[in-house]
Amino acid sequence: MNERFSVDGGYIGLIEWVLGKRDGHWMSFLTRNALLNADSFSEAVDMLSMTKMLAPAYFIVGGRNSGEAVVITRAIGKALDVWRMDIANGSWFILETNYDHWMPAPSIDDRRAPATRCMKLMGQKDLSLAGLYDVLSTKPVLNKLTTYTALLNVKDGYLESYLRHCPDPCWPW
Repeated sequence: MNERFSVDGGYIGLIEWVLGKRDGHWMSFLTRNALLNADSFSEAVDMLSMTKMLAPAYFIVGGRNSGEAVVITRAIGKALDVWRMDIANGSWFILETNYDHWMPAPSIDDRRAPATRCMKLMGQKDLSLAGLYDVLSTKPVLNKLTTYTALLNVKDGYLESYLRHCPDPCWPW
């Protein structure tokens, strides 16, 4: 999961929830529900795409099989986009940095271009969790607003996570 900044952000959903309109789900509980109850990659994607939430978000979902990778861009009521990795057309990774992939990254916080360069430099044949950690540790991909990094291998059931600190010089964007 990843935070998504939006004008109709989580304040609306939170205020509705406090006032008793409780049809939206908290992102963390929806994620847990998908992890516990979805029997397949496609079922998890559907659950995360179609369930009403309290706040906008990004879900980055990987499956057990080659090509099973999506970024779900969520508004409160629905998915705005389900961006699928397209191996057949040479796209061996998808990369999310808190901004809608179809829009240009803001000039004050363009982490997408440096992260994409790092991924291409590493290359698919050298892809590893250590290599991904290096990409995610490269400034400005790593910045003062980075709170944690999680690396997962779904097929092996492996997860490692790190609390992050960006040593100076490091900027918030």
